[in-house]
Amino acid sequence: MQVDLEAAGASVEGLPRFQQGLFHARRLRQAGISLTALAVTGWVLALFVVLFAPVSIWPVVLINCSSALWVLVAALQSAWWVADWRAQALEEPPADAQVTETGRYTRLVERLGKQIGAPVLWLCGWSLLALISIIEFWNLTLPAAAVGQSASIGAALGLALAFGLLVFERRLAQQTPAQWPEASPLGQLCRVAIGCLLVSSICLLFAGAESVWPLRLAVLIGLLPALVALEFLLRGVLSLFSPRQPRLEPRLIAQSFVAGLLRWPPQPLLALQHELHNRFGIDLRQIWAFTYMRRAFLPVLLVVLAIGWALTGVHEVPLQGRGIYERFGKPVEVFGPGLHVGLPWPLGRVLNVENGVVHELATSVSETAAPELASAEGPAPLIANRLWDASHVNDKSQVIASSSGDKQSFQIVNMDVRFVYRIGLTDQAALAATYNSADVPTLIRSTASRILVHEFASRTLDELLGEQRTSLADEIGRTVQADLNTLDSGVEILATVVEAIHPPAGAANAYHGVQAAQIGAQALIARERGAASEQTNQALLQASTARDQAQATAGEVNAGAQAANLRFVAEQHAYAAAGRAFVLEQYLGQLSQGLAHAKLLILDHRLGADSAPTIDLRSFTLPADPSMPRKAVQ
Repeated sequence: MQVDLEAAGASVEGLPRFQQGLFHARRLRQAGISLTALAVTGWVLALFVVLFAPVSIWPVVLINCSSALWVLVAALQSAWWVADWRAQALEEPPADAQVTETGRYTRLVERLGKQIGAPVLWLCGWSLLALISIIEFWNLTLPAAAVGQSASIGAALGLALAFGLLVFERRLAQQTPAQWPEASPLGQLCRVAIGCLLVSSICLLFAGAESVWPLRLAVLIGLLPALVALEFLLRGVLSLFSPRQPRLEPRLIAQSFVAGLLRWPPQPLLALQHELHNRFGIDLRQIWAFTYMRRAFLPVLLVVLAIGWALTGVHEVPLQGRGIYERFGKPVEVFGPGLHVGLPWPLGRVLNVENGVVHELATSVSETAAPELASAEGPAPLIANRLWDASHVNDKSQVIASSSGDKQSFQIVNMDVRFVYRIGLTDQAALAATYNSADVPTLIRSTASRILVHEFASRTLDELLGEQRTSLADEIGRTVQADLNTLDSGVEILATVVEAIHPPAGAANAYHGVQAAQIGAQALIARERGAASEQTNQALLQASTARDQAQATAGEVNAGAQAANLRFVAEQHAYAAAGRAFVLEQYLGQLSQGLAHAKLLILDHRLGADSAPTIDLRSFTLPADPSMPRKAVQ
């Protein structure tokens, strides 16, 4: 219960916590100074280590331990303010000091101290420092590395410091709430620092080049002081809304619900119940529902865990996969896509296997570093000075035979050979790929490399460049598939592709010349073939024209002959019918046709001097029709 010095009849001389207030303040000051020195030392060491080994375990361990000590120092200082207030409450009230002129900065600090309070400012400052330190050094991607003998020394120092804090926590635990109310919250915060030191020491002892979990655990343990620091910040902000009463006994601000959970056995509900009862006067023990929930919590939890454990026997196999079901560690069946039920883990488990997924594998893959990003305002990178800057990362060098006259030698060519493969579709292939091969791509690559060395060792450059790539790829694929079948790998080679073959530099230039000559010869052949085709087409055109003209002439002659034949037949029939009249008519017609445009002088012996010629002019009178012939009248 808080004591109000302005209340009537308030007496603090008989209260043990007031009597020992000066002793508690001196004790807290000594502990705070010692822990502050240790925290500053660890914090500075972490800053120096991160300059030389930024990806080691040391910066994380030092920062987390220092942050835990910062949190404990913040709690000790907050408790010191309370103990110092009690020690001053037993003394005589000081006389009013004379007000002196001070600077603007001093007046601002005094105004903030009166409105907010120095305990809140210091608590928030320490908590913010611890929280920022943990956030800045948070890294869950630290690689495993050897730490040497220094890790054992650091672990020993951490355990020694943890033992000293344990002794301090036990002495605080012996204090009764009447003698020292803040002893219990301070002891809980000591457990936070002890836990961080113990876990960090264990991580240092087990850290090595093969172990990654110590680094992850060393980073994750920083969540504990971070949560406590965050809670202190929240409590400090909320305390600003409480009225400040200088004559009322202050309450410890640095109390942590998270630190209160560090007890055995863990009783989070009991801690919450005490907090609600002490803060708001709510007694949850009088509510039957909470009592029933507390009694039924363990059975319900066990039932949920049992159901969850049983559900681990239900396995879902995706459409593009298969599952090998192991019962007591022995494979008994290959599951297809769908839902399957088996024994729960660890009695039964399902190993995932691909089902028809096709992969492409190159015989040689080199790891390339990520390109450096150029700044927007900086100079352009060197690769911007050329059109392309890509190397053949998948090319593999092969040794082939070479002959120069009577000398036998070898040459090195680079080629890009790719294999398209998949796990076999049968159950035996799935079992073989899972249990006979630890790494299928590595197995294919090593087998293919051995086959390629054996295949190209007896080939020369002319044979290699002159042979068809399709037949070469098929031969390589059959050989690799035969070796994989011998190893019972369960891998099926679908296709082998020879992407490119790069001969040596000198041979490449000569081969380029041969290729250029071949291309020129092919172009010349194509040009001559085009000219021959043009001449052939022209001759065909002329022959076709002559043939068509002859056919037209023959048609005309044939038509004329047929017309003459028809005319002759008609004249023959007319002569048979008319006799000499037809002949006379034909004679007159031919005569009229022949003499139509001729200038004639007709002499007729029947015309004499006694009889003058008579001209019939009736055909020229109007409106007579000149086309109608008229009979002449003599």
